[in-house]
Amino acid sequence: MSPGVLEHKIDIVKLNLKRPLIFFDLETTGTNITRDRIVELSYIKVYPDGHTESKTRRLNPGMPIPPGATAVHHITDEMVKDEPSFRQISKALLEIFEGCDIAGYNSNKFDVPLLIEEFGRAGLNFEVAGRKFIDVQNIFHKMEQRTLVAAYKFYCGRDLADAHSALADTQATYEVLLGQLDRYPDLENDVEKLAEFSRSGKSVDLSARIVLDDNDVPVFNFGKHKGKPVKEVFRKEPSFYTWMMQGDFAKNTKDVISVLYAECRNQK
Repeated sequence: MSPGVLEHKIDIVKLNLKRPLIFFDLETTGTNITRDRIVELSYIKVYPDGHTESKTRRLNPGMPIPPGATAVHHITDEMVKDEPSFRQISKALLEIFEGCDIAGYNSNKFDVPLLIEEFGRAGLNFEVAGRKFIDVQNIFHKMEQRTLVAAYKFYCGRDLADAHSALADTQATYEVLLGQLDRYPDLENDVEKLAEFSRSGKSVDLSARIVLDDNDVPVFNFGKHKGKPVKEVFRKEPSFYTWMMQGDFAKNTKDVISVLYAECRNQK
């Protein structure tokens, strides 16, 4: 990720980290996690000693960028026609994310699942296990319930310029989390605690298709089986598992239900 990459340095030492934390944001061809592609990726990597690294990379998605998407992020087909594909930068990017916890804005439901899909298409596995995921939007919604632009104004006291450019959104997300830590004394400056607080309920997968009920049993959080135990449904209706595996669900969701399905089969 070297040619054509923007670099930016921030000199803020505030987050209490045990290992690097990566804030990142994606601009994409649309909002479908399994079908759409990345056109711009930006990240800020915050190290435990407080120093940071920031890079932005535009990508050729290998498909036309719909006018509706361009209207949001202002990136056109012409602007990315000579940029590398995600596959071409995937190994270098995976190394950058290796051993890091992850933070973003609406990242647990969108950016992280879509990034996992892109790595999967490149033949690489983005490990979810062992990482902490902080979704700054979830913290914001639990505390104030607004948008990133409003969050930036609320916590940082400034207007967000260039909203919906990956770099501006990533920078804003980082600063919003710092502002949240300043504003709420009971919000502990600890990645594990922040990740737990920013989870959307008791979700098992990142997209919250599977959640834990009051007894910590995985249940469906959508469709005709909403609220029913996943293993119970799979035992009675194995075809539902097949339908999900063949359907338009995020790879992370499929990984989760595969484990639950295997456990269900082993318990017979």
